[in-house]
Amino acid sequence: MPDELDELVRHPKAARSGEPMRSHNKSCFGCGAESPRGLHLAVYAGDGFSVDAQMPIDQWMEGGPGVIHGGILSTALDDVMGMLPRLLGPPGVTVHLQVDFLQPVPVGKTLHIHASVLGKQRRKIYTEATAHLGDPARPVARGNGVFVTINAREHFADHVENSAKAEEYRARMERP
Repeated sequence: MPDELDELVRHPKAARSGEPMRSHNKSCFGCGAESPRGLHLAVYAGDGFSVDAQMPIDQWMEGGPGVIHGGILSTALDDVMGMLPRLLGPPGVTVHLQVDFLQPVPVGKTLHIHASVLGKQRRKIYTEATAHLGDPARPVARGNGVFVTINAREHFADHVENSAKAEEYRARMERP
């Protein structure tokens, strides 16, 4: 992380502490309510520049026998950290993700994820997340990410046609 960081200012339209964060999009694998095979993460704004989520670890998420697949766990951490740019302003996309797997995470448990902003420099937002199974003092995974804020209309313009919600997004992008 760079030495010189910008001052963090919570966006006036950001969700308040305890309020649900809006999904990245309805079809988002991580947080989209309409994703047919998604994680369906419900993420809530926390105090300061943080968010929290919980995720039941279902059988279909199994990697090794009886434990969550590391890719699913990485996706959950990425998605929760990916909500943090919205506390500051425009949405962001992941440009760097690092995950440390500290313990096996059993199927049938509930994963708790807390993520926060470490700092911001221009368009880059530096984040961290910790996952546990109910005891924050016993983390099962940690993650760090770097997100770059974007103009969503411009960033996704060439890819909207590939979306399950192409018609809806096209109409939204045509609005002023």
